[in-house]
Amino acid sequence: MLPFESGALPWPGHGDIAFLRARDGWPLRQFALDRLHAEQGFKPLADGLELAGLQVQAELDTGTGASLVLVLPPRQRDEAQALLARAVEMAAPGARVVAAVANDEGAKSREKDLQQLAGLGGTLTKFHCRVFWTPPLSGAHDAALLERWRQADAPRSILGGRFRCRPGVFAWDRIDPASALLAAHLPTDLAGRGADLGAGWGYLAAEVLARCPGATALDLFEAEARALELARDNLAAHADRATLAFHWHDVTRGLAEGGYDFIVSNPPFHAHDRGDRPELGQRFIEVAAQALRPGGRLLLVANRHLPYEDTLAQAFASRRVLAEGGGFKVIEAVKSVPSKGPAVGVKATRERRR
Repeated sequence: MLPFESGALPWPGHGDIAFLRARDGWPLRQFALDRLHAEQGFKPLADGLELAGLQVQAELDTGTGASLVLVLPPRQRDEAQALLARAVEMAAPGARVVAAVANDEGAKSREKDLQQLAGLGGTLTKFHCRVFWTPPLSGAHDAALLERWRQADAPRSILGGRFRCRPGVFAWDRIDPASALLAAHLPTDLAGRGADLGAGWGYLAAEVLARCPGATALDLFEAEARALELARDNLAAHADRATLAFHWHDVTRGLAEGGYDFIVSNPPFHAHDRGDRPELGQRFIEVAAQALRPGGRLLLVANRHLPYEDTLAQAFASRRVLAEGGGFKVIEAVKSVPSKGPAVGVKATRERRR
């Protein structure tokens, strides 16, 4: 927002304003936001925007009528270039695209990208970040380059055609080694209704359905909308043998209690800003314990150094390490079954009193 705060650029007095990869923050709220339409596919950030009273969608329709397009490009190059291409497409004649990137996340590279695509109208630096913008756009952008960047972000087949994925999604072109370790040690007797917390693009869920014939229903919970849409495609072949449901959801906000026979999870331990956040995994464990029925099982994979043992001990009756390798560990934890002993004892005491 620095160009608008400093007066280097005017805030549009009319027309829709699009904000791609939007985040809430007090600098944004200094301006009229009744015409702002926010796009944010990461559920915790989308929830924050909604709480601030802003209009937010996981993905905005690409139109050509925005009087201003704000964009916070991600770190991954192909995804970032595709987002800049969409921003240019969405800008009305005479509108600008304004982007900002942290210096350590490729600010200079993204500035060069925007300059190559549509020209550069100015740049400012502050707070270890760079903000840069186009001149007023008039359709003079590089159309061939724009289309090439859009296609570079499109979903494509990976791993010999078994799955589809796209740049920017976690482990988008490979099987994450932690998930692979968990898949290799899944108990084949998992049965009934299950859930995958932090399901990503669907690899682990697909392995559960392939290895556990007793699994009759599986709910996938994922905070990143782009990944969840890929999971829908990747699990379509299993839809005739199990009931599948896909939830764009922030698991840390909790789930309904006691609904699952088993849960699998490779929980995140980084926030959207890439900082270490082991409390995310701890919260996933707590939520899993609440969502499992008595006697239900959690199958969890985690980095060996992460401090999950105390949380597991508090939330589950028993736990054991099924496998270790590559710096990861696979843990099985079982939820306690309430004892009927105290109720029987109370009844016997009453009988004696009579």
